[in-house]
Amino acid sequence: MSTAILTGPPVPGSSLEGDLRSLGFDVRIASAAEDTAALIAAVPGAERVAVVDPRFVGHVHSLRLALTDPRFPAAAVPGALTAQPEARTALTRALSAAGTGTPSGAADGDTLSAVRAVVLPDVLADALDAEGTAVHRPELGSLVATVPDDPQARNEARQAVTAVDDEDVRLRSAVKARDGFFTTFCISPYSRYIARWCARRGLTPNQVTTASLLTALIAAGAAATGTRGGYIAAGVLLIFSFVLDCTDGQLARYSLQYSTMGAWLDATFDRAKEYAYYAGLALGAARGGDDVWALALGAMVLQTCRHVVDFSFNEANHDAVSNTSPTAALSDKLDSVGWTVWVRRMIVLPIGERWAMIAVLTAVTTPRIVFYALLIGCAFAASYTTAGRVLRSLTRKAQRTDRAAQALADLTDSGPLAEAVAGGFSKRAPSLPAFAPFVIALAGGAAVVATAAFTDYGSPWPAVAAVAYVITSGIAVARPLKGALDWLVPPVFRAAEYCTVLALAARAEVNGALPAAFGLVAAVAYHHYDTVYRIRGGTGAPPNWLVRVIGGHEGRTLAVAVLAALVTGAHFTIALTVLAVAVALVVLVESIRFWVSSGAPAVHDEGEPA
Repeated sequence: MSTAILTGPPVPGSSLEGDLRSLGFDVRIASAAEDTAALIAAVPGAERVAVVDPRFVGHVHSLRLALTDPRFPAAAVPGALTAQPEARTALTRALSAAGTGTPSGAADGDTLSAVRAVVLPDVLADALDAEGTAVHRPELGSLVATVPDDPQARNEARQAVTAVDDEDVRLRSAVKARDGFFTTFCISPYSRYIARWCARRGLTPNQVTTASLLTALIAAGAAATGTRGGYIAAGVLLIFSFVLDCTDGQLARYSLQYSTMGAWLDATFDRAKEYAYYAGLALGAARGGDDVWALALGAMVLQTCRHVVDFSFNEANHDAVSNTSPTAALSDKLDSVGWTVWVRRMIVLPIGERWAMIAVLTAVTTPRIVFYALLIGCAFAASYTTAGRVLRSLTRKAQRTDRAAQALADLTDSGPLAEAVAGGFSKRAPSLPAFAPFVIALAGGAAVVATAAFTDYGSPWPAVAAVAYVITSGIAVARPLKGALDWLVPPVFRAAEYCTVLALAARAEVNGALPAAFGLVAAVAYHHYDTVYRIRGGTGAPPNWLVRVIGGHEGRTLAVAVLAALVTGAHFTIALTVLAVAVALVVLVESIRFWVSSGAPAVHDEGEPA
């Protein structure tokens, strides 16, 4: 239970007490200003506490935004302040400072009673900011939150509240500010009402997220039937799954039910749904005598590498100093022209456009055509976005921080073999040219993929190339990744590992090899996505023991290449299956353990659509 403390008796006729109770607060009233400190101290330290001026006039949603958002230790609007457990100690110090007569807005020698005249919650918020505890102040837009100091001002404030429908504002703000064309114009106009319906029935975003996953899995099962009716049902169900996928985020924003677990489920389930659907299409095609597993795996590899490019670039430039570029300036200028915004959002094939294309093509064509369209569209989108980011990096004068370098190092997923090489080469690494890490990583990755693709199955040459890949991978990370193009090193490693597995499975030419490779890449990709979301949540990468146990990207690449050289095609399928199951079990158990028990702050991804 959260507690709200009014710093004095409510104004006659005010609905403030009822509004606070409707938001889940136990309301306590200070009979005099001096009682406020005692009432705050009486609230258990593990609970949220709010301090509200009894003269407050404003929309309920203004109070909701300020007092119930779980993402911020402290938040405020004029006349109302909240502190979560992690900010309670700072609040006590701020209250003590207010009692000495030294807060901003009060003259030296004022008492707490005098401070109340200038709105105690605002004084406390300023004091928290001054001592280094960041106070979140939500954007209110047309919403009202004020503390009028005379009857006329109070009447004007009440009229302003009446003039704005806060429920309409709440519904509109439930929609993500930046989204794709299909989502914005074809889904969000009605999914926000589904979100409100869910909120009024007590459903949580996590329940809606789970419903979206189950719907997508049923769609994958329908596609796996290989019949036209199954394909039509799969397309319809995939769109409905996407509607629910939009609804869960809108429900989180509508009801401010943000959580660490919710952010993780929303992100990982999106990938699970899409890749499970690819597998369903491949199974359905196989029922009709068409083997498209290589295309399905290729689509998964391409989509995952696209995401790693996004993640790596954003992490490398998250807090870069002097982060300016003519290319970025041109991009901003184009975004100021209305129609170019939507064209540019559509051509990168975000999740809404991508799933709509997949759904429609599934219903009216064949799985092979679906994958051809998907590969062509994603390849174009990847080329467009990567080229733009490379240009930005080459024209940008920026100094990247140690934090950015550490994030990139975590994203490389380097195992013990690469670390050993890096340690032995670290003294020579500073003398390498600026672009050396990317060039060396690209050369090693291209060599192992090309060797796996163009030699016969069972040849020792892919294993030899994998040994060379281990060496080049270690050299590439021997020094901190702070160069202009060093953010490309993690995507190169992802492409090298995934494509090597794909090529070796395809060269085996036995039934089951490609589906087993699909499973292995899916398990490893989950680990890589999990790493990204941990970094985004501010908790750092997975523990080093996990990376060591599953070998790192270079260790897995070497293991698969050696297996391909030593065992028959049928046994290679079994080996890939065992490896996939082992990696999946270790990664999933650790990931679930972490996210269930995580102390990471509540977050919600408001970035670009994936």
